[in-house]
Amino acid sequence: MSSKTTGEVTWSSTQLISLFWTRHSAERRYDTVQIVLVGKYVTLQDSYMSVVKSLEHASMRCGKKLELKWVDSSNLEPEAETADPVKYHDAWRAVCSAKGIIVPGGFGHRGTEGMIAAVKWAREKKVPFLGICLGFQIAVIEWARNVCGFTDAHSAELVPETPHPVIVFMPEISKTHLGGTMRLGLRPTLFESNTEKSKLRRLYGGEQIIWERHRHRYEVGPDYVERLEQPGGMRFVGKDERGERMQVLEMDGECSGARWFDYDSKRLSLRYISPQTTHTLSVSRPTPSSALDLSTPRHLSSDSSPPLAV
Repeated sequence: MSSKTTGEVTWSSTQLISLFWTRHSAERRYDTVQIVLVGKYVTLQDSYMSVVKSLEHASMRCGKKLELKWVDSSNLEPEAETADPVKYHDAWRAVCSAKGIIVPGGFGHRGTEGMIAAVKWAREKKVPFLGICLGFQIAVIEWARNVCGFTDAHSAELVPETPHPVIVFMPEISKTHLGGTMRLGLRPTLFESNTEKSKLRRLYGGEQIIWERHRHRYEVGPDYVERLEQPGGMRFVGKDERGERMQVLEMDGECSGARWFDYDSKRLSLRYISPQTTHTLSVSRPTPSSALDLSTPRHLSSDSSPPLAV
């Protein structure tokens, strides 16, 4: 039997997507899932296109209707209560009613205190939370401040004079030449021992090694790793091949976690929605093409306890 041509494969995929969409169209979905995206660039929503499309695909795959709310992280900060009370209270109303919170990537100091406040809410109220890139850093900073007692802990990128730089510049990266100096590309993450019950690891099929794209210049300060884990309740479950760079953190219980992985705008990220253990650069799709399916949209729309922390 001759193999299918590229055109035939494309046509078959198109038919499958059309059939799947007909069966799972928004009009046929009655259960909803509310996700709040807390970001810096919410007025330009295309900045988070990969995140949004991944959420849409996951919700479609689970047969749920996505209710995505956008929150400008600056509106969560105390100054906003005086400057614009309406936006401040609307932002906090959205966060407080969320069934899941996502803090995606970004650059610069603006709005980061609002992100920290949102992560604190998620941790204390046990709301499922996902932090990607900057969101990962924010999760570390919030934990350092409010659990470890490192007052004024911050990122050396955002506040160079911080007394507790829990996020630092990677030593091999140039501080003066910005072009092409990020830690880029597909890289392995090795799960630590005794992480068989890790929610994220289970989503990757229990694999000990996973491969994902990276795009960053900063890392968790090596001098703070043990001190951050010392109180218990949070662990860096995934590290680089040398065990020196923290790449995935996960919190105990129903709450949250974060990972360092980042993606370029052409890739649909959030592997926790549609994990791919064998084709990690495959794009997110609404069709049942993934080896694993995340239960976040499915479970967040039911009465079961909030599931994932990745």
